[in-house]
Amino acid sequence: MAEGKSNPKQPKKISIGDRPSKVFVDSFASLPTNFGWYEGLSNMIPDILAGKDLKQIADEIVKARRADRHVVLMMGAHVVKCGLGGLIAHLVNERVVTAIAMNGACAIHDVEIALWGRTSEDVESSLKSGEFGMTAETSAFFAEAARSAHRERVGFGRAVIKMLAERKPPNGKVSIIASAGNNDIPLTIHVAIGTDVIHQHDLVDGAALGFATMRDFWIFADIVGNLKGGVLLNIGSAVIMPEVFLKALAIARARGIDLAPFTTANFDMYRLYRPLKNIVERPRLLGATTYNFIAHHEIILPILFAAILAKASH
Repeated sequence: MAEGKSNPKQPKKISIGDRPSKVFVDSFASLPTNFGWYEGLSNMIPDILAGKDLKQIADEIVKARRADRHVVLMMGAHVVKCGLGGLIAHLVNERVVTAIAMNGACAIHDVEIALWGRTSEDVESSLKSGEFGMTAETSAFFAEAARSAHRERVGFGRAVIKMLAERKPPNGKVSIIASAGNNDIPLTIHVAIGTDVIHQHDLVDGAALGFATMRDFWIFADIVGNLKGGVLLNIGSAVIMPEVFLKALAIARARGIDLAPFTTANFDMYRLYRPLKNIVERPRLLGATTYNFIAHHEIILPILFAAILAKASH
């Protein structure tokens, strides 16, 4: 095979309609008619340890928004796979969230839910059959989004928002990406090449993808540079987003920006090295108040979001 040439034997592709999926839009969390129930629940949560911390981070978020400061959500893919897209979209619609940053897998799951109402493959069975990651529609969507970003000289997030809006997604109400577009808030997508299923497809242009995600990194660095008085949450990203945040913090300090005071919080199911270091411990060196929550996303995040919305209504 000549240098720079791809393998002439193209992998087989399958349609998302024929692909077995584990997560469907019908299982997503739905919004209650009001959040008055939270006050009763709040009385049941002790003001001790993580219970006290959860109430405090909700207070910090409401305080930041009332002061017109940033509330930034960084996310990994599990947030969407847990069925929380609609709740996050509601926070965006309510102007609680001011910026969103996600890894490539999170964007893939969100787009699949928005357009086709299903996501999340059974890796074990599809890997053996040779079908894992070979979904035609998903790869075509993101390949075109990357080319569009490169052609129009915009970030990956903006290109994906535009393409999704043009498709008029039937499940747009539970899409984090669609909500960001509808409310004109910055959304950045941070890709590590080789980590996402779309990278298995020859039609994905690495140069375009690299341009698109690099553009988003600098957009995100500017957002972090304005985090003073604000709050940043990392939800379910074990490696990529904590590392991106660390580099954005480094840029802010290299620019001579004093971010203190600001708040960071990490939400994950396990105690992991990079979130603990980059979201919880290292920001304290720059004057941050930090929190760390270890719990299932599908349980703790609806409680947090209800707390925020209940407090914001008072």
